[in-house]
Amino acid sequence: MEAAQTMAQDLELLDEAHDFSLVLGGPLFQLLRKAHLEGSHVELLPRRILTVTLVAWLPLLLLTLSSSGGNVTRLSFFRDVEVHVRFLVALPVLIAAELLVHLRIRAIVARFVDWGIVPPHSLRPFHRAIQSALKLRNSFVLEVGLFVCIYTVGLWLWQNRVSFDTATWYAMAGGRWQLTAAGFWYVFVSIPMLQFILLRWYVRFFIWFRFLWQVSKIDLHLIPTHPDRAAGLAFLGKSVYAFGPILFAQGTMLAGLVASRVLYRGEHLQDFKLQIAGFIAFFVVAILGPLVMFTPMLAAVRRKGLADYGQLAQQYVDSFDHRWVRGDVPSSEPLLGAADIQSLADLGNSYAMVREMRPVPFGLDDISRLAAVTAAPFLPLMLTIWSPEELILRIVQVVF
Repeated sequence: MEAAQTMAQDLELLDEAHDFSLVLGGPLFQLLRKAHLEGSHVELLPRRILTVTLVAWLPLLLLTLSSSGGNVTRLSFFRDVEVHVRFLVALPVLIAAELLVHLRIRAIVARFVDWGIVPPHSLRPFHRAIQSALKLRNSFVLEVGLFVCIYTVGLWLWQNRVSFDTATWYAMAGGRWQLTAAGFWYVFVSIPMLQFILLRWYVRFFIWFRFLWQVSKIDLHLIPTHPDRAAGLAFLGKSVYAFGPILFAQGTMLAGLVASRVLYRGEHLQDFKLQIAGFIAFFVVAILGPLVMFTPMLAAVRRKGLADYGQLAQQYVDSFDHRWVRGDVPSSEPLLGAADIQSLADLGNSYAMVREMRPVPFGLDDISRLAAVTAAPFLPLMLTIWSPEELILRIVQVVF
């Protein structure tokens, strides 16, 4: 009876691992469901993208047209590249990213159990880590705190970043809060919406890496000879691809800011190369860097693997030497094609795999792909330096 109850509990824990989600929860999620903009499994995504985008951007257009009659000036709404990129590109991408993150991260968590990386005796600590992550994801206090932060710190940062020396489509010259009708919507609705969605993603990053940190403290079943060169954990490096759209959206917002300065303020793209490079490096490190939490575990697995396979290799080569080098091999047993020789080669390959284990669960290909996704929004800006033909030629030269 007790064994049956234990088995039932283990099956329940396995089901929970397959239902993990960073997206399906929280006060905003429940509010969107009541508004029929969200389903129980990330449905209604096109409706949600369209609604949020229109609420953030369309009133800016309508209020600007109604107040200016559509006159185009140097600092008009129609020439504000940064605004259009934010709300017509970055914002939809941040919302659409929910589907990819939901599917990929759920599969990653399930893989810990399906592949046997979390052994039966570690299922309960693994379950507690999942419960802790879901509790934080569903926190009402946390999301309200984000809302308060945006309307206090966010507004303070905005007013200190923006210059009011020249009249724009959203503010008059010389006044800190002499906003137009479009400006009030921009400052108190559009920008906070984008900031809230972006900060919510940062919180999800924190929840995910906190969950992985708790998992890294669990006794995991890792094999040093796994061909992924990370004892079976290389899939964690691939999991960060799910966050690629968020990095793309971040790159898009910075590219929009740079584009507005290059196109309308006479600045040069080369002046921003250090900022762009630092931006790309920062986000790649921010996403992949936390995975070094598994380095002590991988280092311990590698040390133990070298010791175990070294002992096994010593025993085998000793027997091989006595039989084939120093011993008397029966003449009826041919040397060519001997199974002992093939086994010696296989043992050498296994030892080489252990020796070549990486100290982190990601490789250079993961770094380069994340960097490419983050840098992609800056490619159109290269047209301010090179012609389309020259840009294509340089890209081909880099790729091939």
